[in-house]
Amino acid sequence: MQGTLSELGTRAAAALGAAAMGQAVAFDELTVTVARADIAAVLTKLRDDPALQFEVLIDICGVDYPGRANRFDVVYHLLSMRLNQRIRVRIETDESTPVASAIDVYPAANWFEREAFDLYGILFTGHPDLRRILTDYGFKGSPLRKDFPMSGYVEVRYDDEQKKVVYEPIKLTQEFRRFDFESPWEGAAAVVLPGDEKAKG
Repeated sequence: MQGTLSELGTRAAAALGAAAMGQAVAFDELTVTVARADIAAVLTKLRDDPALQFEVLIDICGVDYPGRANRFDVVYHLLSMRLNQRIRVRIETDESTPVASAIDVYPAANWFEREAFDLYGILFTGHPDLRRILTDYGFKGSPLRKDFPMSGYVEVRYDDEQKKVVYEPIKLTQEFRRFDFESPWEGAAAVVLPGDEKAKG
């Protein structure tokens, strides 16, 4: 398997030329890193080159690295059904710099790019309908970013008096919580309840 992926990497590097910034084989998968500005040309070359024939876009996903200047990776998973091979193409971008849409190369990129926009806030230029796809239209923030709070910012409920769905800020009551950060195994000290004395006998 490793030899086959190395051969595929050699063919991909030859086809992409200077656009390929690096490649790596890990967990039986080949990843090619390219520059953000070259992504449309790279995807077109991978699709049209007779030695590669990656004609199927399986997925586009985002990865968040908040400590980096280019915070996001945008990862494209491609499949060559004719040659029975897969490849992963990776680019980096930040919160404000858009990535060229892949819709002209792979029409299936439409909803994948909308998902990356919705969940990470990654922007795509040339997308015909870049709007939220999984969260509500009034949703604030990007829920798969690592700095997004686990509880979110608002809670949604149906108000029977108003006969509609209402959004309210999250209110977390803290006075009944006990936080013990001493031991991850022991947890918080047990609260003695009336009747516990019977169990000690």
